[in-house]
Amino acid sequence: MANFVARVPVFFQEVRTELTKVSWPSRKELMGATWIVILTTTILTLYIGVLDYLLSKGVMMVLK
Repeated sequence: MANFVARVPVFFQEVRTELTKVSWPSRKELMGATWIVILTTTILTLYIGVLDYLLSKGVMMVLK
């Protein structure tokens, strides 16, 4: 347990070092990517919702 506790500060120092190497996107790039994710999610949600509705109506017609 003492070995684990001794390694915690080293771990966080290594994390900090690695984070300085990260190539962070600009605010403009981040906003563009965010809008793409929102748009894609909305389109997929609508597609799956319509498909679910149509398939459930089809199953109901077959079961009647």
